Amino acid sequence: MAEAVVSIVIEGIKPLGDLIVREAKLLSGVGYQVELAQVELHLMSAFLKDADSRTGDDEVVRIWVKLIRDVAYDLEDVIESFALKVASRRRGGTMKIALKRFACVFNEGIDRHKIGSEIEDIMTTLSHLRSSLQSYNIRQSDPPQRVASFKFQKQRDLRRTYAHEIESHLVGLEESTDILVKELVREGKRHRVVSIWGMGGSGKTTLAKQVHLQNEVKRHFDGFAWVCISQQCIGRDVLEDILVKLTSPPEERRKQIAKMEKDEIAKTLCGIQTEKRCLVILDDIWTHEAWHSLKPGFPVNEETESRILLTTRKKEVALLASRNDFLHQPRPLDEKQSWELFQKIAISGSDSTICAKKTELGKKMLVHCSGLPLAIRMLAGLLSRRETDDEWETVLRNVNVYIMRGTNVLDRQNTGQDYGVLSVLALSYDDLPSHLKLCFLYLAQYPEDHEIPVKRLTQLWIAEGFITSTSEIQGSVEIMEDVSYGCLTELVERSMVQVVNYGLSGKVKTCRLHDLMQDLCLQKAKEENFLGVGNFSVGPVSNATLIGKVRRLALHLDENVKYEFSGKDGRDGHIRSLLYFAPKYFNRKWNKRIIRSIFNDFKLLRVLKFENIDREFELPKTIGNLVHLRFLSLKDSAFRALPSSVSNLVLLQTLDLRGCLLSYCFFWMTKIRYVFSNMEQLRHLYLPSQHSVSGKKLSFARLRNLQTLLNVSIEKCDLNDLVQLTNLKKLGIIASQPSHLKRLKNVLILRSITYEHLRSLTLTVYRGCDDLRRDIVLRCPHLYKLQLNGKITALPEELLGYPNLTKIKLRGTRLKGDQIEILEKLPNLRVLYLDVFSFESETMVFSQGGFPHLEFLTLHYLRDLKEWRVEKEAMPSLQRLRIKYCKELLAVPDGLQDITTLKELTIDRMPSRFCSRFGEGGEDFYKIKHVPSLIITNILHLDEEPEMEEAAGASRVVVTGPVSDSHQELTVDGMCD
Repeated sequence: MAEAVVSIVIEGIKPLGDLIVREAKLLSGVGYQVELAQVELHLMSAFLKDADSRTGDDEVVRIWVKLIRDVAYDLEDVIESFALKVASRRRGGTMKIALKRFACVFNEGIDRHKIGSEIEDIMTTLSHLRSSLQSYNIRQSDPPQRVASFKFQKQRDLRRTYAHEIESHLVGLEESTDILVKELVREGKRHRVVSIWGMGGSGKTTLAKQVHLQNEVKRHFDGFAWVCISQQCIGRDVLEDILVKLTSPPEERRKQIAKMEKDEIAKTLCGIQTEKRCLVILDDIWTHEAWHSLKPGFPVNEETESRILLTTRKKEVALLASRNDFLHQPRPLDEKQSWELFQKIAISGSDSTICAKKTELGKKMLVHCSGLPLAIRMLAGLLSRRETDDEWETVLRNVNVYIMRGTNVLDRQNTGQDYGVLSVLALSYDDLPSHLKLCFLYLAQYPEDHEIPVKRLTQLWIAEGFITSTSEIQGSVEIMEDVSYGCLTELVERSMVQVVNYGLSGKVKTCRLHDLMQDLCLQKAKEENFLGVGNFSVGPVSNATLIGKVRRLALHLDENVKYEFSGKDGRDGHIRSLLYFAPKYFNRKWNKRIIRSIFNDFKLLRVLKFENIDREFELPKTIGNLVHLRFLSLKDSAFRALPSSVSNLVLLQTLDLRGCLLSYCFFWMTKIRYVFSNMEQLRHLYLPSQHSVSGKKLSFARLRNLQTLLNVSIEKCDLNDLVQLTNLKKLGIIASQPSHLKRLKNVLILRSITYEHLRSLTLTVYRGCDDLRRDIVLRCPHLYKLQLNGKITALPEELLGYPNLTKIKLRGTRLKGDQIEILEKLPNLRVLYLDVFSFESETMVFSQGGFPHLEFLTLHYLRDLKEWRVEKEAMPSLQRLRIKYCKELLAVPDGLQDITTLKELTIDRMPSRFCSRFGEGGEDFYKIKHVPSLIITNILHLDEEPEMEEAAGASRVVVTGPVSDSHQELTVDGMCD
């Protein structure tokens, strides 16, 4: 981890050193010192990989690594602080600044001497630390394939598994075992690999053992070999082990095998697996390289009935080895299974019953295990030696500590066979390359069970410098985001991050951390001074609790606690990231001093996330002093205006001002000034949906790296700038007059401009102009998503030629029913939102074979719709249907009964006469009885139907119960009386 920190520091201070030399000619000596310090850090980083791998075993080495990390941080602080002073003095060019030039030169001379002395002290410290390398037996790291690390060598035997070991407590494996057995014994002459993949501790090895022990498997195969693969896999040795186990040779033959070259062993092995049916179990294979080193020993392209059963933590390895044959991911144990396993271990044989108090305590603790068998075993083993209720309560109070320290406790109290969940999780962490360690530890900022938006996360990683500029290839503006997303997918494939939702493109949209992974993440982040968390939701947090050289600070706010925190005393001046997590619409009154502190006292900030503050406040002009900012989000926060000083933030990559609307005064819009012209690094700009412009029109002329531009008003920006942003991937345009859209169209045509990279387009037009919208859409040939807001008479038929168009949202378009014919012919449309006032017909018909790939459909506030017909074979892929506040609709269509793919039907804010048709025996029950999930929410009474605005604020009461045995779920979610 220290190696990663040093790499980021080197990358970060290089441009600052250049700034010092370029902007302050008198300080060339300082620039030279910065270069020397970079060289020294480069030399140290070669040794840090070895030292990092040993910090868990050697206290002296741990201290040495911490000192190196702190020195790197000190160097970063000194250089960035000085660069801040240089930048502030050089800013502008007015007569006032010119008159102060002599004073600036004098002050720079003083500062040069000061920074020179500080860097010299740091260099001396680095030199002393490097000279101590030999004393601590720290060496320059060898390539990982040649030398196993000290820690992994020590742990390998402890982690080694054996096929003959019998698990004493097994729960919840029956279904998975049956599935895997059937796959292994399936008839066929092609060599197959069956893979089990998942997080460490999820029961992969236990499951593989159970499969191996099944009588059906034993009868089917002639020979067996179980081998545990170390992280430093030596292919020849593993293949030798397999050969010996499959053939059980006499002593003389074993000696001959020991002298064989790898190629000879591999050839012999392939011959044996071709001649007879063999099952080889490769337990815990970690890398592509390991698989490639073993692959020559298997007859992968020959006719054979031999099989491989493989376990791995990495999906990418499973996919590579299995060649899409069969992948299986064990499910976590459910609540009942978790309790069954817990009882088997925690309750001794002499005490076969468990009292109500212990049951309550045990189930509370089991929540932390999230169904992971290894975590449950560790916790249960800990409690098995505690007999009284008081002892169990003590464990409950300290359950997080016991989970994090469980390895040592179990090693002292048990035989060490259960190695402990922390060691398994930590080993996955230790295996990460340095840049992924940084990405993983950054997740410590999020509250427990927080659903993390992936796009925002990747933007933050880039802003932090984890995805460095060296990743950019041939000036591409897309590569940074692609590399950043690749880091996320690798963490997912390593089972360290869980996927919550996928987007339409198949990419991960939101993710989360498993509770135990979050514990590990928080612990490691704290140890490294990487990130601190102040959780105000559990009580007051003072500065004293956050003292230290922590570089990033996440503050979890709550309405009910007093918030007091600032960096004015200088202890927190080193903080680079300040991340506020407030509940949605956080309405607590903020002390002006606190607001000023945020923007005055943390001058080295690179990331500031100040969201969901639903209380009017002024942004101080001093925000312009945060010249190191790469990421600034004020999303859903009610600030009055964006100060002109924001133009100083020339390093900004992401600026998010969405939802910035004063809650008490809707006609007074947030003021946005002419501040973007110098932000050449800006990649994502999100403007408020409603804003006014103070002074000159907004200029985007120099924003060549811009990929996202949302809520841009044509009348408030320079059109010549807008049409030059041809690298945009996401664009949202607002036009209050047809003339505005016509001007944009004319400029696009005049310059023959096409948005080749644009994937998402939102057009909001308040008055007419159908043809103009059509012409602009035709300038975006590769759209995936299209949203049209505002009245139009017809959809452009040219959309039929858009093969990538997968999502359409219409709102206020007031189309006639015949326009459905265009939508239903779109070849790859998967998501369709027919939103408020999008259609004005009484009848809507989905024709036979229409919408062939539609998966999600929403009908919302189609106030004239009375009859909806779905003809045969329409929407054959539909999975989710939502009908909301279409109060004139008489019934759901008969055609729904033929859509066997439909998984969920939601009825929201519909009249009681409509909702009553779905109960068992109801008029429409036969149409929807095959749907696994029916959700009815906010039923409206005919005589008291609220207007749309009132319905939107309806209260919710939850009542659950089955419609019939065929339904898995029925939710009736409140009524609007």
